[in-house]
This record gives sequence, C-alpha cells and structure tokens, in this order.
Amino acid sequence: MTDPELTTVALMALAGFVAGWIDAVVGGGGLVQIPALMLGFPGATPAQILATNKIGSIAGTAASAVTFWRRVRPDLRTALPMAVVAYFGAIGGAFIGLNIPKSAFNPIILVMLIAVGAYTLFKPSLGTSTALRWDGTRHVVIAMLVGFFIGVYDGALGPGTGSFMVFALVGLMGYAFLEASAKAKIANFATNLGALTVFAPGGHVMWEIGAVMAVANLIGGYVGARTAVSRGSGFVRVVFVVVVAAFIIRIGGQVLGIW
Repeated sequence: MTDPELTTVALMALAGFVAGWIDAVVGGGGLVQIPALMLGFPGATPAQILATNKIGSIAGTAASAVTFWRRVRPDLRTALPMAVVAYFGAIGGAFIGLNIPKSAFNPIILVMLIAVGAYTLFKPSLGTSTALRWDGTRHVVIAMLVGFFIGVYDGALGPGTGSFMVFALVGLMGYAFLEASAKAKIANFATNLGALTVFAPGGHVMWEIGAVMAVANLIGGYVGARTAVSRGSGFVRVVFVVVVAAFIIRIGGQVLGIW
C-alpha cells in the first residue's frame, strides 16, 4: 500500500480523537474509526481495517480506563474477571473476523444499534442510578458471560463494542451509566488486546496510520473520561442516545444506498 496523503493522515487523526472521546463517554468509537479507515483506505482488506482500528482503540481505552479507575474506583472484583474472559473471547472473535466480508459489517451493526437505542430511549430511568439485579458469585458469572460474548463480537467486528458493553451492564445488570462506563473501559481494553494478539502477528496492522490514530485516540479518551466523570450518569445517557441515533442514521443510509 502506498504512503497516505497528508490530508488522509489528518482525517485519520481527527477520527481517532473523536472516536476516543466517544469511546470514553459511552463506547462505540469504532463506529467512527472503521468507516473513516474504509473511506481513507478503500484498497485495504477487512483484516487490515479491523487491526488498524484496534491499534487506535487500545490507546484510547487504556487512557480512559486509567482515568475512570482513578476517579470512579469501579469494583475490580467484577471488572477483572469480566476483562479476562473478554480477552479470550476477542481472540476467538478475531479468527472469525479474518473471514468476514466488508459487505456484512454495516447490516449486522445496524440491527444491533437499533435494538440498543430503542430500548434505552423508551426506558428514561435506565442507568440513572445503580440497582444491581444480582450479587455475589452469580453477579460475577453473569458479568463474565457479558464480557465473553461481547469480546467475541469485538474480535470479529468491533464497532459499537463499548456501547453494547455499557448497555449490557446498565440494562441487564442494573448499573448506573457512569459506573458501567468505568467497568466497560477495563473490559474493552482487554478485548482490543485480545484481537491484536491475533491481528498483529498476522501482519494485518497498518502501523504508521495506526500510530497516528493511537495518539489521537489516547488524547480523546483522556478528555472524554474526564468529561464523563465531571458531568455524571445523566450526561452519559444523553450522549449515548445521541451517538447511537447518529450511527443508525449514518449506517442506515449506507445500507439503503442513500449515501
């Protein structure tokens, strides 16, 4: 692949920053980065797109995970087991992702986004406060199942992983949005690492552009995490709904051939 033009590099950096901010607040940064990579590098293979997206994403999730840990102090007795199984789920998913055609990306993501967005929109009280549905060992086991299945998805496709993980922690397990975001970032870092365990040795990463996106994503992740912590769960919920709606319009238009 030829060296990218300066304009393309600048656009990738902008996409990385925006993706990092969105990922830190509500998750779903891949829904910015992957379309940007597909637009900027139309000749790249699906594996190259997914792998390069992971390089950017892992930097942002690392920054936001550390920031959330310092300011929210999520319970690691749940977050760490969830992250461990999410890592192995992502490894398995990455092998699936090597065989998924580009044409399958958008329809799958669109259906999942519509379901998540509708459920969140029509339940205004969702995620305003923590009211856990299970405790003890059962709570940890369910969190691990969430981590594993979303880890598989992240390895195979990736876009919206953070949003889906936040949604599962809020809608299924009863966390408030802010606490769910904190736990999701720890698990999301693990899923990115798991996918790269497969993609990087296989030579699928476009390292130069990935490094640019990683720096931009890291800055965006740090800024986004501080914003989420200072504004609270109500702000995170509003951003979640807006971001999901924007992604539905964006991806739905592509699927229907509007743009």
